[in-house]
Amino acid sequence: MARAGRKRCDVTLAAVTKKFSAGVIREAHGLGLRHFGENYVQEFETKHAAVKDLTDATFHFIGHLQGNKARAAAQIFHVIETVDSAKLARRLNDIGTPLEVMIEVKLSEEESKAGAAPEELPALIDAIRACPNLLLTGLMTMPPWSDDAEKSRPYFRRLAALGRTHGMEKLSMGMSHDLEAAIEEGATHIRVGTALFGVRPQGPV
Repeated sequence: MARAGRKRCDVTLAAVTKKFSAGVIREAHGLGLRHFGENYVQEFETKHAAVKDLTDATFHFIGHLQGNKARAAAQIFHVIETVDSAKLARRLNDIGTPLEVMIEVKLSEEESKAGAAPEELPALIDAIRACPNLLLTGLMTMPPWSDDAEKSRPYFRRLAALGRTHGMEKLSMGMSHDLEAAIEEGATHIRVGTALFGVRPQGPV
């Protein structure tokens, strides 16, 4: 943080707990973590009853959200970081639950990566801002995987530039292997799993 010229309070750490049990979430909460990220709606539904009493915790959805899972997601998450279309935004809005949302931006050529193209942002921002139940706060991206954090840096820099262009306060970018580069490039939210909890267990939660 010091190397990046950032204060600790400038960056929110979201502990990624996919494939880990509700007990792990509760233990992490007991140690002071307050933001948690999950990738799969159906998986978190199985844990939610065991953690919903953690009223000061914020649960972020960070996976690709299919339209048919929107209602379930709105009921168990506080933040949806991966809105990538006006259609999905309207579907979330129509559920009637106030939600914080971010736009996932596709900056990689990889077919497996989801997100809105940078040129789609103006129209998508307008569409989300027209939804009274949604509060748009920022942008999110997933660079191509690489063990070399420096290969992620150009994607983080690009997202930061888009954030400045469109007046987006929050930038969700960076994971266990490249969080330092993300912070140096302006991340306000980092999504960290392996560095906190170790290798994810295999099989069902």
